Amino acid sequence: MDTKTFKKSDSIVQQPNKLEDCAKAKGDSGKSKSFSGYRGQRVRNLYDPLATKPFKISRSKLELFLRCSRCFYLDRRLGVGQPPGYPFSLNNAVDALLKKEFDIYREEQKPHPLCIENGIEAIPFKHNDMDRWRDSLHAGVQYIVPNTNLMFYGGLDDIWVDSKTNELLVVDYKATSKASEVTLDADWQIGYKRQAEIYQWLLRKNGFEVSDTAYFVYCNGKRDLERFDKQLQFDVSVLPYQGNDSWIEEAVIQVYQCLQSDIIPSATDACDYCQFFIGVKKHLYKKYSQI
Repeated sequence: MDTKTFKKSDSIVQQPNKLEDCAKAKGDSGKSKSFSGYRGQRVRNLYDPLATKPFKISRSKLELFLRCSRCFYLDRRLGVGQPPGYPFSLNNAVDALLKKEFDIYREEQKPHPLCIENGIEAIPFKHNDMDRWRDSLHAGVQYIVPNTNLMFYGGLDDIWVDSKTNELLVVDYKATSKASEVTLDADWQIGYKRQAEIYQWLLRKNGFEVSDTAYFVYCNGKRDLERFDKQLQFDVSVLPYQGNDSWIEEAVIQVYQCLQSDIIPSATDACDYCQFFIGVKKHLYKKYSQI
């Protein structure tokens, strides 16, 4: 039914048409698109159960599957992804500067002062593929799962090498600003921990000896200074975490089975997107079933 046939009072239906007209007026070639650039329906990069070419699953998409298999299926199989959040520009700046700083010590093959201060006997790992491994958009650390058409990959922040054991140490940079001391104790930080474990797993699948110990270089922006002076200052903590990647093999199998199926998974109770959709669907059905 054409939404423009509804009454003027039905603004919830008419407003999208106005936005679409606005987008068309700005040269969007008639394609519906939000002001953020989000398109509700994607037609490329969809999983084909019969394809032989490896289909790429990023670390973040594996995390999405763990949080909500329905949203994962809608995204990877049907092309309807969750609307993206806004970019963390300041966090990205911290990330970029840390990489440049650690690269200086990587080139010199010397321990970074943060490692010395925290009693960590390690130096930045020097490898020809480091830039590729960091490139989460085009490369990352990759692994093709045998007997499937899936390639898992992830772009990590850094790798150190243990000076005693020569094992690789996965390192992730984090930035925040809070009055309390930074920790890894919050429930929502399970995603951080799984992130490190996925990187450990990927490196092991590429033949490297990897320590269970990962490190989070956590930068906490100071709020208690008297003035800004065109700069942010941080307290920097290096937090160790003992990873355990034993859960990943089973998760990979579940991802493959999910994508191979023609059945959309059930909604997830803890998923905000699923609950939003259920709520909207209920009200729209109630409103327009009476017309």
